[in-house]
This record gives sequence, structure tokens and C-alpha cells, in this order.
Amino acid sequence: MNRDKLIKRYRVGDPEKFRLGDYAPGDRGGLGLDKSGAQDLLAGDIGRLAELQEKLYAQDRWAVLVILQAMDAAGKDSLIKHVMTGINPQGCHVTAFKAPSAEELDHDFLWRAAKALPERGRIGIFNRSYYEEVLVARVHREILEGEKLPKRLVSNRIWQERFKDIRAFERYLAHNGIVVLKFFLYVSKEEQRKRFLDRLDEPAKRWKFSMHDVEERKLWDRYMTAYEEMIRHTSTPHSPWHVVPADHKWFTQLVVAAAIIKALDRLDLEYPAVRGEALKEMKAVRKALLAEAPSNAEKLRLALARKPGAKR
Repeated sequence: MNRDKLIKRYRVGDPEKFRLGDYAPGDRGGLGLDKSGAQDLLAGDIGRLAELQEKLYAQDRWAVLVILQAMDAAGKDSLIKHVMTGINPQGCHVTAFKAPSAEELDHDFLWRAAKALPERGRIGIFNRSYYEEVLVARVHREILEGEKLPKRLVSNRIWQERFKDIRAFERYLAHNGIVVLKFFLYVSKEEQRKRFLDRLDEPAKRWKFSMHDVEERKLWDRYMTAYEEMIRHTSTPHSPWHVVPADHKWFTQLVVAAAIIKALDRLDLEYPAVRGEALKEMKAVRKALLAEAPSNAEKLRLALARKPGAKR
């Protein structure tokens, strides 16, 4: 698999010409793979991702922020579960953004996201994000009205102003060593319908179903327009959007894993080198520890003592 070509296929490189209709939710990248073949590739990528994450954590210089946006049932949860399965929990944190709390509504719209940013050496995953403020708040105007903004600030330019604020925020993150990776998991309306039916038909999945999801489905076209505008105005060279086909979950996971690995590879991650006095101290400690090893005679005595019936 040519990882570079796969990533380039779905990265939004020219935002001004971006049209959501140019992407197909059922696309499989022309790889000729099925689910089982993709799982073999993903297993290798998960191992590589674990290696890179360990170096990221040890180096403690960079941080990575993965943003996942999608319609309901697009596979965000399963993507996190499968792609990040090999990551050390100490070096990864997932934040799921729900409806803002009373405290969050008393702050600017980026405040709660800023609080959840990953520390250096960590990978942070936003399951939904501050982008909800130019998606759901745009589709549901009543949400914007509940955000306690001064009325004169809620003009017809508010979405353009928020796009500008988000671009500035992400530029600030890039300047401070936080790599931002953004993925829109593009599921088709028909595939969403099938997944909703699965949730209704399978007892183990019914807990995921919500009537709210069905209501949001009725606003599909308005959401697609909002997503297209969002991607067009916030995909930048330092934090581009990736529009990833999501009708086949295994393919979605393959693309996202490849993009994360590519981003980590570009950081030239290395384990910190130990030099000078610190290295001399380590060598002295090693020598002392080796000197504590039991002699061959002592090893023999201990082995005989462990035998059944041996005198103690």
C-alpha cells in the first residue's frame, strides 16, 4: 500500500476548490482490498503507531491532536477503539464533546477545547470538537442564541468570524508544537440508515440509539452544506482536513492510521540520548549491579535448595 498516495487522495489540498460532492463515501481508494486484507495491513500500522507513540512520549517535545467530526453512526467510536488499540494509555487521551455545560457557556467557544489540549508527548483525540460551533450551532440557530453572546456580536458574519478564529487558534497550536490532524468521516445517508437499523435490531447495540439522531438525520442537507463550508474555510497547510470515506469502517480506519503515522514520521522522533556525566553515572550503576550477581557456586546452592526434598 502506498501510504502517501492514499493520504493525498483524501487530504483537502486546495480548499477554495473544495466540493464535498467530489468525494464518495463508499470509495475504497482503488486498493482492491477486502476487510480481511485491510485488517492485516491495519495490524502492522497499529504496531508502527505504538512504536512512534512511545518515542513521542519519551522525547516530550511534540503533541498530536486528532480531531474527528462526522454525522451520527459514521464510526468515530470504532475508529478510536481499533486504530488506537496498541497505544500506551499513559500517552493518549480521548475527549468526547457533548452539549456545553453551564460553566462552558460562561466562556468563549474555544475555552473547553483549550482545556483539553494534549500535553507534550501525548496524543489527544477529540471526538467532536470546537467545530460543533460552526456545524450544529449553525444548523440549530437556537443553540447560538443560548450561548449568552452580546446581541450586537451575533451578526450575519458570525460564521466567517468563527472560521477566522479557528484558523488563528490552530496556527497558534502549530507554532507551539501541537500537530493538528483533522478527519471528516464521510458516511452516506443510506449507510447511516443501515447502521441505525442495526442498532435497533441488535440488543447489544440498542444503547447507542437515540431519537435525537433520527431528528438530526432529517436535516442532512443542511449539515452537508455546513460541513462543506467548514472544510473550505478551515483547511490550511498546517492543519488540513481529510475527507475520509466512511461507508466501510475498515477502510476508514486504514486511512486515518496511515495519516497519523505519516504525521508522526515527519517529526523525526527519537529516544532522548544520554551523554556526559549522566552516561558515566549509568555505566557506574550498571557495573555495581553486575557485581551484585551471585557467583556460580551460589547459583548451584540456590538451585539445589529448590529441589523437592532438599534440606532447608
